Amino acid sequence: MSSDRGSYRLVARREFVERFRDKSFVVSTVLTLVILVGVIVANAAFDEPPTFDLGLIGPGSREPAAQVAAAGRAQGVTIRLVELEDKAAEVALRSGDADAVLVEGERVLVRSQPPAQLIQLIQGVSQLGNIRSALGDAGVDYAEIGRLLDPQPLPVVALEPPEARRQENAAVAFVAVLVLYGQLFGYGVWVATGVVEEKASRVVELLLSAVRPMQLLRGKILGLGVLGLSQLVLIGAVALPVALAVGVVAVPASAATTLLLVLLWFLLGFAFYSSLFAVAGALVSRQEELQNGLLPLQMLVLVSFVVSLGALQDPSGRLARVASLVPFSSPLAMPTRLAQGEAGFVEALASIAISLAATALVIPLAARLYSGAILRIGARVRIRDAWRADQSLR
Repeated sequence: MSSDRGSYRLVARREFVERFRDKSFVVSTVLTLVILVGVIVANAAFDEPPTFDLGLIGPGSREPAAQVAAAGRAQGVTIRLVELEDKAAEVALRSGDADAVLVEGERVLVRSQPPAQLIQLIQGVSQLGNIRSALGDAGVDYAEIGRLLDPQPLPVVALEPPEARRQENAAVAFVAVLVLYGQLFGYGVWVATGVVEEKASRVVELLLSAVRPMQLLRGKILGLGVLGLSQLVLIGAVALPVALAVGVVAVPASAATTLLLVLLWFLLGFAFYSSLFAVAGALVSRQEELQNGLLPLQMLVLVSFVVSLGALQDPSGRLARVASLVPFSSPLAMPTRLAQGEAGFVEALASIAISLAATALVIPLAARLYSGAILRIGARVRIRDAWRADQSLR
């Protein structure tokens, strides 16, 4: 047993070192960091409240325009007021210096398509002004008019109050899903590609003279898994401070917790998927044949990714709950729900237990198929033939 343990550790060290030195690893790491930091910075740059320029013509526009600006501030909208001469209105609209022009508080000029949010604010102020005038003409007391036009809203009590930073957590979860999808997909392909390279070059025959197929498979999974985990930690260590610096994330604890969830479910997902990718690589003998062999697994990861995006929109829905427990999709769906506070401790434990049980079942089955196919050169090996092959090497 000790020799077996030492064997797969040697294989794991070899896989880690070889891939770490590979140019593709460096390029993929740098590219991922550049894209992720770019997305974070762009999100911070473009996530600004809307701003409108409202032109004023005539003294009758000043008071309603001030009320429009105040109503805009209450909704997080900035409205800049610009007084114009009669003849300057058309020029300002055509040049873009004004989004709309209020004429004597009686009509609104726009160039073409009215800015919906600004027009809604103007119309609301105008309607309140007309109602105020009508009530004043009817002899209603001024104080009573104010009470009528500004009634106290009914109190709303939530049985399950939403988390204060739910939107922020959803944004972090979305980035986490993208990164997880890329890692599971990319490292799974790396496992399959490495198997095919060793098989095509006959290096695997030398390796199997020193270690058993089961140990070779375990070593590959362990070595590349540690490499993928290290890359994720590096990505998180760079992206999290950038997100904090530009204000995309305001609570470090929340984002750090999401990062830990991503690391945990990457390990669970990689352990499950990598053995299947290794079998897909062992069933073919050339790189040209690998794409067809990987297609079912790639589709499975893609479908899981799409389902996890749906979980972002409806994390408490039935599909999201089922996906967070199914081993194929739980590595992507469960971290999303946990980050948004929609999955409890019991669900998380159930997901982990199911993933571990599925992995414990899949790895021995994959090892048998791997053992039966890894030394067969030539035409693509059928799963039935690999299963029935001589298992003496195991």
